Amino acid sequence: MELRLEQLKFPSDTNIILGQSHFIKTVEDLYEALVNTVPGIKFGLAFCEASGPCLVRKEGTDNELIECAVENMLRLGAGHSFLIVMRNSFPINVLNAVKDCREVVNIFCATANPVQVILAKTEQGSGILGVIDGNSPQGIELDTDITNRKKFLRDIGYKR
Repeated sequence: MELRLEQLKFPSDTNIILGQSHFIKTVEDLYEALVNTVPGIKFGLAFCEASGPCLVRKEGTDNELIECAVENMLRLGAGHSFLIVMRNSFPINVLNAVKDCREVVNIFCATANPVQVILAKTEQGSGILGVIDGNSPQGIELDTDITNRKKFLRDIGYKR
């Protein structure tokens, strides 16, 4: 078995959801979940099929984001994994709909941070062991940090 680390590459103004599912129907069901949850959402979705022709399946509403998702999934090559790259929307807006999709088994991360994916490769194929989402903590928040956190959530409309 070979272990490798792969950096996801996506535009700085996007968020991603990386997950695992179990069926080719994932592509259509995730598409429907996203467009029905956030009308007008801009996203790209790619899914690594794990049997049959073993294709990277793709869908979405924005060609740039579809291609971004496809390029990342080609590099990962992990069967039954999917990547959603979205713009002008946050994972918090769609995550419950994604998790409610019958084919979704696991969500590895939902973030705008830099992401490294830890992969295992065998003679059969590749699988995702986990992710490194962003950076390690640099300390403990102070009162000013708490104030800034609360202000940020209100500024972006998630708290009153």
